[in-house]
Amino acid sequence: MEPCIKINAGATKWDIRHKVWDYIEDRNLANFPRPVHNRIPNFKGAHQACAGLTELEVFLRTSEVKVDPDKPLEGARLAVLQARKTLLVPTPRLRNGLFNRIIPPPGASKEDLRVCSTSQGVKEFSVPVGLDAKVKVDLVVVGSVAVSEKGYRIGKGEGYADMEYAMMVSMGAVTSAAVVVTIVHDCQVIDIPEDLIGSHDLSVDYILTPTRAIRTDCKLPKPQGIYWSKLDADILEKIPILKKLRAIELQSGKDVTLRKAEQSMTEDFPRELHEKGRGKPEAVVTLYIGNIPSGLRVGELKAALRDCGALPLRLRWQSSQHRAFLDYSECGAAEAALVALQGLSINGQSLQAEFARSQRSHGRPGHTQRPAKVPEVQTEAKNSSQA
Repeated sequence: MEPCIKINAGATKWDIRHKVWDYIEDRNLANFPRPVHNRIPNFKGAHQACAGLTELEVFLRTSEVKVDPDKPLEGARLAVLQARKTLLVPTPRLRNGLFNRIIPPPGASKEDLRVCSTSQGVKEFSVPVGLDAKVKVDLVVVGSVAVSEKGYRIGKGEGYADMEYAMMVSMGAVTSAAVVVTIVHDCQVIDIPEDLIGSHDLSVDYILTPTRAIRTDCKLPKPQGIYWSKLDADILEKIPILKKLRAIELQSGKDVTLRKAEQSMTEDFPRELHEKGRGKPEAVVTLYIGNIPSGLRVGELKAALRDCGALPLRLRWQSSQHRAFLDYSECGAAEAALVALQGLSINGQSLQAEFARSQRSHGRPGHTQRPAKVPEVQTEAKNSSQA
């Protein structure tokens, strides 16, 4: 089946996300919440697509199923509960653990189960699952923004589905035999270049849409656990359960060395920085990013920076003041990033990018004030609609 959305050569993950989001919005293919930008789209026909889950052989033989909390997966969560299987749902942003087990009330009716499958029901009818719990998950259901028939998946850019799977591997909750399913609209099935997929990215085995079920026969290996060298201490503070998992793996003799502070940027940046051969900076050059939209999460900014090619060594985030500072290893790298950042728009709001005041005071050539006209560069977060 020919993809509805064509991807241009050289497209990045952020290009693909926004092309899918724009396509769905322009054609009114989604239900609440709208707009779908920066979300896993709650596409029309989601419940019909979710119904295909019960027809998979793996669904019949598994007793514990992990389903992401995204709105379009409500039908999948309901199907698991109706089949009287154990439903595990990740905690929001992994703040209070890995996942919760949904416990419907005694004698639950079909309507009760429907409530349990909603986001509010997940909050009201769940109990936390500890790292020492004997959990064996054979089926994992995740949401996607885009997916290819080869099994390559792109989420909304925050990396939680990838991290959740890696954490389940580390705690022994899944094995290589586990089956991963994603449920999307037909238009979200597109051609994704393999070179966009990293070792930490979760691939899928089945794709369910309102009209078909696709077996991907994906050859890429799934994450083999947590790649500690890609994480820094800041991430451990944001996701406390990672600290516990790290201590467990340290006791078992595994290498849990974190990325050094001077290499720190985001969960996804280290691989790309390593490939570019960047090391500890000799003379850091700093860019100022202003006019950051209210409510923007640091992960969204990091994803936009990564995908437009403005990779810094460090990011200092000051969300209350709607600004951030990006550190680069030398002036040439900072100037190239400045060009890439011109015209960058997130959630419909253009960002302000210039050398930081401290750098301007040191006489950076040609940048004693904010650059007037810089050739516009196509970036992944351009022209996005409001989230």
